[in-house]
Amino acid sequence: MSRSSPWCFERSRRRFLQTVLAAAGAAQLLANCQQSGAPKPDDAIAPANDAFDWRCCEGQTLHLLLNRHPWTAGLQPYLANFEAQTGIQTNLTIVPEPDYFQVMETALQDETIAIDVFFLPMDSTAYRLWQGSLLQPLTPLLNDVRLTEPSYNLFDFPEGFRLAAMYPPEAESQQLFGIPITFESYILFYNQQLVNQYLDGRVPQTMPDLISAAQTINQRGQGEVFGAVMRGVRSDTIIDTVTGLVLNSWGSPATPLPYNVWFDRDWQRPRFTDPKIVAGLTAYAQLMQAGPPNIQAIDWPEATQLFQNGQAAFYIDASLFGPGYEQPDSAIAGNVGYTRLPRVQSASLTGHWLWGLGIAQQSSQPEAAWLFVQWATSPQMEPLISVNTGGAPRFSSWINASPYTAAMNIEYALCVQKAMQTSRPTAVLHPRWNEIALAIADTIQAIYQGTDGSAAAAQLQARVEQLIAQEA
Repeated sequence: MSRSSPWCFERSRRRFLQTVLAAAGAAQLLANCQQSGAPKPDDAIAPANDAFDWRCCEGQTLHLLLNRHPWTAGLQPYLANFEAQTGIQTNLTIVPEPDYFQVMETALQDETIAIDVFFLPMDSTAYRLWQGSLLQPLTPLLNDVRLTEPSYNLFDFPEGFRLAAMYPPEAESQQLFGIPITFESYILFYNQQLVNQYLDGRVPQTMPDLISAAQTINQRGQGEVFGAVMRGVRSDTIIDTVTGLVLNSWGSPATPLPYNVWFDRDWQRPRFTDPKIVAGLTAYAQLMQAGPPNIQAIDWPEATQLFQNGQAAFYIDASLFGPGYEQPDSAIAGNVGYTRLPRVQSASLTGHWLWGLGIAQQSSQPEAAWLFVQWATSPQMEPLISVNTGGAPRFSSWINASPYTAAMNIEYALCVQKAMQTSRPTAVLHPRWNEIALAIADTIQAIYQGTDGSAAAAQLQARVEQLIAQEA
């Protein structure tokens, strides 16, 4: 065999996988549009529009308030392009994430602070900002032929992503208040070497099989290798990953906002004792039990590092961690497997969390602000910026040949694209959701420590009923 043969094989393999990726993504994009009642991709692209002009707001200056985030780092090299294309100047303020939320909310409520476009967490925070009349509706701007480039195509974003910032959440007529810029869905990472060593190369296909396999590896690993690692801390910040597992356990029945899976379409009907929810919470706790002894002190940075060091066989968490595992300094580069959550019922489901861009209600130049949001989230710019995040929220970024797909591991891209197709929002739009999320974390801790899942869920049900009653 010639020295070049392995390279030729890999090149052919990548081309084949890229073809599969593109075909699968295009087919699913069409299916999603048909299922949601949205226009098909060809219909969503309007004919040539002479009324649109990128320079219609020339001479204005936008004030951007952004989180210090990989997306922001990906944006900065292209800002000069936006300014040249539109004649709009940008004034950029970047705030470290630990301080961002407080700074952002203060700025939105203080009319003396100049703010036009900002990093919007597309969850209960966005809902609360909308309730406070702090967000500019984007629908009128999006529908204005003078302000929106004909090929923008909102329906290139999955329906579940768009619904995350459409309010009022239960109304027949809704408006859009945020455009996604990066997302995380919850997938299974696995160490292929450990799967080969302990499981004869067989990746579990169901959640019970995953739990059993993780427990087996944990027993045989003798404290040096762990079956699984999860976010084990007592914190409301684990709730999105938890919701991903619970949605997977829940199956096909709808989980509409604002209630999501946890309430039966009414705040007075929490359903934490539903067997499918109990199964999801129990699965999370059992995967913790297959982890290191200090799992209750482990949050995502520690869990990610443990997996990246090659010390854990399985890890369920945010998809955007994937590209980091392939970096040269990763001990498991080239040895990571990516797959959707092992199914509980007939299909794999998951959840997602989103950062987006919003326009402040107090902005004195919403049209110029919309031009920036539109440009930064366009089919042309989004894949370029998203190389830094691994979380491009447009379907087209995953199926078209671009710097984005070139930068991604093919198996990772296939996995995330499939996860996007069945992913649902993890948000719950209730003012006391953070307290409820912490109560859910306490329930997982109790199951981890040996409490029966149904008994722990009954205690959770009573606690949530009390919190809801206090709110009423």
